[in-house]
This record gives sequence, structure tokens and C-alpha cells, in this order.
Amino acid sequence: MERRLFLQQTGVAAGAAMVAPSLMSAKQKQNKLVILHTNDTHSNIDPFPVNHPKFPNMGGVSRRASLIQSIRDQEEHVLLLDAGDIFQGTPYFNKFKGVLEMKTMAAMKYDIVTLGNHDFDIGMEAYKSALSHASFQVVNANYELASTPLSEVVKPYTIIKKAGLKIGIFGLGVNLQGLVPVENWKGLTYLDPVSAAQKQADTLRKEGCDVVICLSHLGYEYNTDQVSDKVLAASTAGIDVIIGGHTHTFLEDLQEFKNKEGKSVFVNQVGYGGLKLGRIDIERCMDSGKFTIASTNRLLDDYIA
Repeated sequence: MERRLFLQQTGVAAGAAMVAPSLMSAKQKQNKLVILHTNDTHSNIDPFPVNHPKFPNMGGVSRRASLIQSIRDQEEHVLLLDAGDIFQGTPYFNKFKGVLEMKTMAAMKYDIVTLGNHDFDIGMEAYKSALSHASFQVVNANYELASTPLSEVVKPYTIIKKAGLKIGIFGLGVNLQGLVPVENWKGLTYLDPVSAAQKQADTLRKEGCDVVICLSHLGYEYNTDQVSDKVLAASTAGIDVIIGGHTHTFLEDLQEFKNKEGKSVFVNQVGYGGLKLGRIDIERCMDSGKFTIASTNRLLDDYIA
């Protein structure tokens, strides 16, 4: 695992430097938060086929649920998040219109998710109906939804208290123009994601959040000027972690970038199809107030029952 030290003022902030775990005194009391996350699972309920050229018999919600439960058995404070595109990709979606995906995620006890472009493939009314089978909160801050069926079920952000930390989580989505039939998102207004993100980060810092997380379905990077997670990290301040989706990018570990104030932002994404489960551990030393962060992205293979 890779660990970095955050210099603490009022929240996770300031420039990060490499630090060995041994530098943290064993006698210092720690507050540890474990963040588990997925993205672009695309209705993959079963493992990939045994004859798949790259991922034979890997993934599947049963393995994911098993790994999540084993981590919960070991760790006291766990958050389970998703960065969008829960729907579309297998006949399960065509048959059950998103209900099966929501039920399996409810069984795994997801806490918070954001909207991906494919989550609009059945339209907002059907998405809302499918969502009735889940208990997690949906967040998005750059889709204006006041005139849509999702106006009362999607919030710009939410705040959770775990591990002695106040954690602010907001969501961002990609521009749906050209990706989703217009009739499926009628009434939705797309807002600039950088401005929306800065507004949410400022709000969450004013609310006293120790950690600010963005669930992003913008994509990791592009060869164009389209806003990506890398652009978002560099163009804003106050965000600590960006958990991304949309580009199906397999990152081996957290990627570190500098924000517009020169402070560290960490970005992660775990590909597609429910093949991996991302894990980010954040610990705060109660004596010094300093934070460490570590990550590992686990492939759901035959070693998981």
C-alpha cells in the first residue's frame, strides 16, 4: 500500500509528502475510515464468462458482496460508494429495468451513489421507480433537476459522520447531450461541473467537513478540453478525494494531483463491469491531527469465495 501524510489545519488539506507507516507512533490513537467504491458496473450481476479473453470468470455481485462483508467484519467504519453507470450492459437490465441492480446494491448496503449517463437509459420515471428498491442516497450537483421526476430523490450533497470524522460527499455527471436520447432527460439542465464542484466544496468546508469526496462520472482524462477528473482536481480547491467513472479506467492505485492552491487531491477509478472493488483507507491521528491515506484496488477473482 502507498501512504501519504496530510498536514492538518481544519480539514484534510495542505501539501502531501511520502511517509512510511512506521513513522506513525503505535501509541497514537487513530480514527480510521475505510471507503469502498465501484463505478460503471453496467448490470454485470454474474461473473464474466469463463471464455472471456481478459477476465474469465471474474467479477460478479456475489464475490463483491463477499469481499465487502469480509472487510466490514474487520473494520469498524466503512463507507460504500458508487460513481455511476449502474445500468446497461447485460440482459438483466433489459429484463428487469434496473430493479435487480438496485436490489443487489441494497443487499450490499451501498451508502451513496451518483448518476451516470447510462442510468438515464430507462428515463427518469423508471429510474425513480427502480430506486424505490434501494436505500442509498443519490447525489449530483451539476444536474438541475427541479423540473424532473428526480427532484426529490437526488440531492447535491450529503454529510455522513463516521470514525469521528465529518465527511461531505457530492456528485458530478457528464454532459448527457449526444449520449442519451433527449426525451430521457427532458427538463434537466446541465451545469458547469467545475463551478458546481467549487460551490459544493466551499459549502461542505463551511459545514465543518473534515473530508470532502466527489463522486464523479466525468471521466479520468481526455485528449480534448472536456472536463475530466484530472482537470477538476487542478481547477478547484477543497476536494480531498475524487472517485471517478465513465472512462472505464483501471487505476492500480490512488493518483495524486495538485489543486489550484497547490494542495493534494487524490483520484481513483476501478475500470468497469464490477471487476474490481476500490478501497481507500483514511486515518487521522487524534494526537497530531494529521491524516494518512492508503489505497488498494482488488480484482474480484477466484481467490474470493
